[in-house]
Amino acid sequence: MRAPMTLLWLSLLTASAAAETAPACWMPSELAYHKGDERVQKAAARIAPPQRVLAAYSPTAQRGVIRRVTLTGDKKLVALTFDLCEQPSEISGYQGGIVDFLRANRIKATFFMGGKWMLSHRERTQQLMSDPLFEVANHTWEHRNLRVVSGQALVDEIKNAQVAYEQVREELEAKQCTGPRGTTLAHEQAPRRLSLLRFPYGACSAAALDEASHQGLLPIQWDVSSGDPTFAQSAQAIQRQVLTNIQPGSIVLFHANGRGWHTDGALPGIIAAIKARGYEFATVSELLAAGEPVVSATCYDSRPGDTDRPRHPLPVATSPFGFGWLWHGVASPAATPARTR
Repeated sequence: MRAPMTLLWLSLLTASAAAETAPACWMPSELAYHKGDERVQKAAARIAPPQRVLAAYSPTAQRGVIRRVTLTGDKKLVALTFDLCEQPSEISGYQGGIVDFLRANRIKATFFMGGKWMLSHRERTQQLMSDPLFEVANHTWEHRNLRVVSGQALVDEIKNAQVAYEQVREELEAKQCTGPRGTTLAHEQAPRRLSLLRFPYGACSAAALDEASHQGLLPIQWDVSSGDPTFAQSAQAIQRQVLTNIQPGSIVLFHANGRGWHTDGALPGIIAAIKARGYEFATVSELLAAGEPVVSATCYDSRPGDTDRPRHPLPVATSPFGFGWLWHGVASPAATPARTR
């Protein structure tokens, strides 16, 4: 028993010494928002997933999607989540002002990242995964509608996001530098694999739920949607939407990929009001550990069945400045692995 303990202490001391002498991965100016980062680029943007073997994992027994958490006693926790998704034929943005605000106010949050987004935003992905304030999670490879995708395309859409994450983490490990808080080597703060999944558009099928469980992932949805992908939704409207519906154990949906319209303006008021009500902020995993998950057998946005209608999974112009999501009234083409849907 003494020998293993001695080895453990030696490894901890070695890791601590390495962190003390390692350079910082990023200067404060490199962590901060850069004007234009939020811009969505509609250009040739095809990226192939890395070819590598996934880290070991075990399937989960979870069946269904987690919408919120029932907390015990008088706990008042809430999880803020931000989607960082990217379509096959674009490079989406990074709303660094949101991240700067969260860091400055020490607000915990969970970022659901698309695999393709991770590869087109490697440095930002590494910054998020190595910051102890934040948790990172799987938001599929290219943000396809998993209600209609099936077969190997379904498997790959989930798996390739895992592959991308593990590739980017390996690249971070090779740097041997310290993360945003500067106390440990950056890669040691980042988990070896992602354990949570969010389905694009809040849509899924029985096959998608089964595949998520098979790949060892817990599907996470939300019980409060900010409505921020809609350009016409003002910062004040986003605040009202969130503050009217939030309750202890809520999981709140935002976007930070250049399509979180007015999210930057809404967030300070939302945070201030939530704090005034006595809430604390947690990552999704911390929230799950604090109570009993509320599980739905099917995916939906705000009411059962609302994401089962045919929907077009690509962005459409909703303003002269960019794109928003079209949620109603357009039929989806039949799903095929080889083409953009």
